[in-house]
Amino acid sequence: MPRATKGRADPRPLARHRTDAPLRIALLGLGTVGGAVARELLERAGELARAADGRSLDLVAIGVRDLRRPRDIPLPAELTLTDRVADLVADPGVDVVVEVMGGLEPAADLIVGALSNGKAVVTANKALLAREGAELERVARHGDVPLRFEGAVAGGIPVLSPLARDLAANRWTSVEGIVNGTTNHILTAMTEDAGAYHEVLADAQARGYAESDPSGDVEGRDAADKLAVLVRLAFGAWPDVTAIRRFPPVLEGEAPPGITGVAPEAVGAARGLGLAIKLVARAELHDGVLDASVLPSAVPAGSPIGSTDGVRNIVSLHGEPVGRVDLAGPGAG
Repeated sequence: MPRATKGRADPRPLARHRTDAPLRIALLGLGTVGGAVARELLERAGELARAADGRSLDLVAIGVRDLRRPRDIPLPAELTLTDRVADLVADPGVDVVVEVMGGLEPAADLIVGALSNGKAVVTANKALLAREGAELERVARHGDVPLRFEGAVAGGIPVLSPLARDLAANRWTSVEGIVNGTTNHILTAMTEDAGAYHEVLADAQARGYAESDPSGDVEGRDAADKLAVLVRLAFGAWPDVTAIRRFPPVLEGEAPPGITGVAPEAVGAARGLGLAIKLVARAELHDGVLDASVLPSAVPAGSPIGSTDGVRNIVSLHGEPVGRVDLAGPGAG
């Protein structure tokens, strides 16, 4: 069993690293995502070291909200497991903080604390980035420490790094795609099985593809958060995520957000016309003005976006001089 500390972190600081010492990692969160990250770091540390210029990766501590919660991953006895998560971001023996707790608080304070203490931060917290990304970047620049969030968008697809580096010489005019696997699975099932939205959603929940409270996905908030991150990398500034449109236009009143109002009749009619209904996240620049939305859209079924089915994601970039670049693959993982 790991060394658990209730109410305070182990008072003995982890030893300071040397430049040739292992890269010491503190993981914040041990839920579904955190457990998977911990397992990879513990079981594949040797392989992962190749991506760190040969420097070994050493998971030295994990911060959790509740020490009593059962864990399905065996943890070594020498690893610190604590509910005093804030102490980890100040520990002089930690080099990198990986935040996978999710939510806005205490994640925001923890990341700011880590950056302020000179620690590199890796996070996939798209909700936090969409709202506080500018401030987090300011703190990171002030401390001259890395802030990385590749996994925040299209989990298994490298999108943000190419935007920031390999494709940085291009001038982007638009970015669009499917960035939420849950809604794409639901719409794919509605297309293939002619099922009603609520029936398909219930089946997706039973299969574990949708959360018990799926509102963040089906109402388009998750996709809007991810689109905000894409906008930052493509166009150089953080948008107001609350201004990203999620309600389809209607003649009277207000339509339901995201895919919650998509009817099987509309899906069937689109299919008959050679179209597919997808929840498309899209941002375009018009004379320097950003237009951003996450809306159910009918697109050609044979197009890159229209043919992206199930939980797969796709991000399409349009710009000069490269033209169009499509990045597609598993949206989670």
